Amino acid sequence: MSTQAVPPPMLRSWRELYTAALFETDNVRLPARIADAKQAIVARARELFSAAADTIEEDQALDDALYALRALQTCLELHPAA
Repeated sequence: MSTQAVPPPMLRSWRELYTAALFETDNVRLPARIADAKQAIVARARELFSAAADTIEEDQALDDALYALRALQTCLELHPAA
């Protein structure tokens, strides 16, 4: 059985990190997953801000992802790991 090394958060796409946070089942690891995803989303938003291209669809996807992560974080805070 081979184990693949997981790239550090800064080398993974924001979508991959966002998905990892959404599907994390370990409430102890979830805060770190959320933080990594948020960091990647903000970094991507900054990249798009300086881009000359029309990025409205990805901008909306980033906003939606941040909203979902905030909701997930709120749920975690209301029901912390026992």
